Amino acid sequence: QVQLVESGGGLVQPGESLRLSCAASGSIYGINLMGWHRQAPGKQRELVATVTGGGITNYAESVKGRFTISRDNAKNAVYLQMNSLKPEDTAVYYCHAEGIKYYDVSSGVISYDQYRWGQGTQVAVSS
Repeated sequence: QVQLVESGGGLVQPGESLRLSCAASGSIYGINLMGWHRQAPGKQRELVATVTGGGITNYAESVKGRFTISRDNAKNAVYLQMNSLKPEDTAVYYCHAEGIKYYDVSSGVISYDQYRWGQGTQVAVSS
């Protein structure tokens, strides 16, 4: 089955940078939309950034100018470069993918996943 695995989180000081990575595993033909959500302690999960299969990006207002989303279709991966990090960026960051076309080895047919989440990676920004 298709799985999304995030990496790159950690503890940094304000003003520093982190780069998050998310790779989808499996026999994947393509992914329509990829992106990142985050969930801060005591808050609802919110959209951070998305990138379409055609490379069109969208960002939450709070991260515009500081974060950059990109993807590598050959690797079925999406990245989030986070610069000038602030304490309010502290959250668990979740990778997501929409419209996944893949080969299901168990059934021997091409299948589709409408939406899938990664397990999340912790980002903590404090002085």
